[in-house]
Amino acid sequence: MLKPNEFAYFAYGSNMSAPRLSRRIDPIRHIANGYLDGYQLTFDKVSKDGSGKCDCKHSGEPGHRVWGVLFAIDADSLEALDKYEDEGRTYDRQKVQVRTDHGVIVAVTYFARKSEPGLRPYHWYKYHVLYGARAAKLPADYIAEIEEVEELQDLDAARTEKNMAVYGSVQK
Repeated sequence: MLKPNEFAYFAYGSNMSAPRLSRRIDPIRHIANGYLDGYQLTFDKVSKDGSGKCDCKHSGEPGHRVWGVLFAIDADSLEALDKYEDEGRTYDRQKVQVRTDHGVIVAVTYFARKSEPGLRPYHWYKYHVLYGARAAKLPADYIAEIEEVEELQDLDAARTEKNMAVYGSVQK
């Protein structure tokens, strides 16, 4: 499944959106959908723009599950991915065992260092997450849970335009 000099990356937030991730890291290749048992998706990672970004919190609770997309990425791109994820400052990179239809795949993912309950994502950020979840055909009930997350309208039109530009003329 992985080629020599590739690693598996488990994206569970905005990087599930292949157009967004491929603007940051290229090439990427979808290898599977998968999940982490005993985790919950939250939007409470403190962001420098004041909104909430995704985190994958360990709950240990049966039935809690974070779904995501596994991408194969060239090992030479790990440093760039770390930079985009602000590894070591706002997110920590860790290896995880992701359950898939192909068995368990060891991948890297990122966990937030600081969270703040009550944060909400900007509409464009939530759009990235939903776009990726829908494109990957993650379970409908999981997508519905993301749709229910309350969002904020970003009053910075330039930031919104920049973030939505990865979809071309498709704007939401």
